[in-house]
Amino acid sequence: MADPIYKIMTLDEWDETRRTGVFAGAPVDLADGYVHFSTAGQVRETAAKHFTGRQDLRLVAVDPGALGDALRWEPSRGGALFPHLYGTLPVSAVLWDRPLPLDAGGVHLFPDDLGQGPR
Repeated sequence: MADPIYKIMTLDEWDETRRTGVFAGAPVDLADGYVHFSTAGQVRETAAKHFTGRQDLRLVAVDPGALGDALRWEPSRGGALFPHLYGTLPVSAVLWDRPLPLDAGGVHLFPDDLGQGPR
């Protein structure tokens, strides 16, 4: 299995995804025409840039191999390649999800084993 990719979702988005079995995207994803993901090396910057101070978040790890040709790696910040899904995310592709709490300084706390496969 390839290294997991990550989606930061609100609790409401994650609850709806589990209820329906698919995630069509957050408002920014719908506006851009694809679901934004990050690698383990990118997700902390994504959280800091787009989710500062948010406490109602889940970190969702996804198996990129389960997404097929709908997953594309495209340049973004400074030319870095980011995973973009041109389609919906099936809950069956999710490896695990965890809360994304804040520390006392307001910085998101990520799991120590970020980048590892299924739990």
